[in-house]
Amino acid sequence: MCGRYASSRDPADLVVEFEIEAGNVKESVQELPDNYNVAPTDEVIAVVERKNRENPDEVIRKLTTVKWGLVPSWAKDTSIGSRLINARMETVAEKPAFKKAFAVRRCILPADGYYEWYASEQKVNGKPVKQPYFIRPSDGGVLAMAGLYEIWRNKAVADADKDEAWLWTCTVLTTTATDELGRIHDRMPLLVEPDRYNAWLDPLSSDPDELLDLLVPAAPGRLEAYAVSKAVSSVKNNGPHLVDPLPPDGTDPIDKPEDPEEITLF
Repeated sequence: MCGRYASSRDPADLVVEFEIEAGNVKESVQELPDNYNVAPTDEVIAVVERKNRENPDEVIRKLTTVKWGLVPSWAKDTSIGSRLINARMETVAEKPAFKKAFAVRRCILPADGYYEWYASEQKVNGKPVKQPYFIRPSDGGVLAMAGLYEIWRNKAVADADKDEAWLWTCTVLTTTATDELGRIHDRMPLLVEPDRYNAWLDPLSSDPDELLDLLVPAAPGRLEAYAVSKAVSSVKNNGPHLVDPLPPDGTDPIDKPEDPEEITLF
């Protein structure tokens, strides 16, 4: 699964990367701070394409904010979102929670990289110590994770024209991890390659087989993984230091913090 990731790209760079017109960047995107420990229910940046209300045959690509954890349009409340942060590629076209979004509301979730935890041989109180790894593009580029988004109507807000009447949420598509990453975790996010951005985002395309053919695991050597501090295991911790690789001797800064109050493990 993908349960945490890092997102610190300048919106201006994302506008160029995903060929978005400057006027199609939601104001909230500019206000979203760098987040090196993105967790479920956090607001994240998404690239979406929406039909033009004035011309339904035209689509507009936008950079917007959504909450991580998909809330289906039919959900009675939003609590279901925390359980729907990932959608499995193998069943996404049939699962009731994802089927409709997969057909017409696909998105790209830009990231620096994502975290996974490996159960090491070391044990504490009889339980394996889980070592976090950061997995990112080896060329330092944007990790374009395939996602879905949904729009949920908050019926407690009478005025449908108000922003708070609608909740935008998302989920990350996952697949079986490639051999070199499978030793860390058996699942990984699906990626959208640049030459497939248009086809994946197009809301006018809905053939399940064609859409699934667009998504492939990262090619060998495309991603690199390295151990990072266990500080990332707590959502209370944030900052660029979380993606720093551990030193060659494996010493974790969390074991001897300069200020114990600055780092929380649990």
